[in-house]
Amino acid sequence: MPGFLDPERYDLLAAFGVTVRLALWSAAGALVWGTVLAALRVSPVPLMRTFGTVYVNVVRNIPLAVIIVGMSLGLHQTMGVALGGGTAKETGFRLAVLGLAGYTATFVCESLRSGINSVPVGQAEAARALGLGFRQVLTLVVLPQAFRTVVTPLATVLMSLTKNTTVASTIGVAEASLLMKEMIENESDAIFAVFAVFALGFVCLTLPTALLLGWVSRRVAVRR
Repeated sequence: MPGFLDPERYDLLAAFGVTVRLALWSAAGALVWGTVLAALRVSPVPLMRTFGTVYVNVVRNIPLAVIIVGMSLGLHQTMGVALGGGTAKETGFRLAVLGLAGYTATFVCESLRSGINSVPVGQAEAARALGLGFRQVLTLVVLPQAFRTVVTPLATVLMSLTKNTTVASTIGVAEASLLMKEMIENESDAIFAVFAVFALGFVCLTLPTALLLGWVSRRVAVRR
């Protein structure tokens, strides 16, 4: 077995396990926060619309690395926010999840907002005519159809999120790319093989996700 594949020296499975956990927790947070942002952006309250618009346009134009480092240096080291305490590794992981979720939520919001705009206006008007308020119209009529419409764009966002987890290595989170850097430094005679292993690993993470969500998209597609 090549030295860089020796499990006693380099725990590839553990590194990719951290990547998967980062992606899953960040995806859950991004989906919730992105849905809230989408609701704010279509809200009838001007202040809410302004907050949603400003947040999305500012955050998505900041490099992700700056956001992740800002979480560590600004939120944790300067302001003392520990997000539940624990070891430095646990805190770094939670900070990375917070940064990834906050950043990715902007893309979830825009995908979902396009789905909201695809719902015929007449359906919302009919719901309001029945006496439903904005929240009820959004949650009972608009969002269920919007989510079905944007499964494919959300799949693309999720795949991008999985690849973006590599940025978490900037604050020392022991995910796949951090291990790759260590292996490149120690196994300089097998650089291309190391790249190939990690490239294959990320393909194995993202390709099944794309195929699964593509199938889901076809199954739940709204036919108008």
